Amino acid sequence: MKIEIDASSQELLLREAERILKRYAVSTSKNGLGERNGSFCTPRGSHIVRARIGAGQPHNAVFVRRRPTGEVWTPELHARYPGRDWILTRILWLSGCEPGRNRLGEVDTMRRYIYIHGSPAAAYACATPISSSCSSGCRPTRRSKSGAEAFRGWARGPPLSRR
Repeated sequence: MKIEIDASSQELLLREAERILKRYAVSTSKNGLGERNGSFCTPRGSHIVRARIGAGQPHNAVFVRRRPTGEVWTPELHARYPGRDWILTRILWLSGCEPGRNRLGEVDTMRRYIYIHGSPAAAYACATPISSSCSSGCRPTRRSKSGAEAFRGWARGPPLSRR
């Protein structure tokens, strides 16, 4: 199984060989594509899912620094914290596979804390670059419900590519 993120179409594709099994709308960084530490850009190239975080957490569970806060996202909670970086339901933490491009040194995807994670569908328009220069500036996001579904289907370590 392979995950492919296409920034131009803002889609995540789950593939088995050449066959597309699932398609998800995503939102990548509004800063565009890039690998440099501090750029808040979406990295390109081959990656693996290094860690899956959030098993057993409820739908719309809120995470801060990869830890569940005990909160569950609601529109009311969102209104109380309008500038919050909403990371919901599940986290797939990525690691680059290409030394010098997206692994090690100033371009290390994992050390940049790049995730695929759920986001509140009501708060963001998926399929448009939305992430800003806050901590989520370079993380693709997808609707929280699709995130839980995808999380169940992806074992640790499937190949992932971004273009």
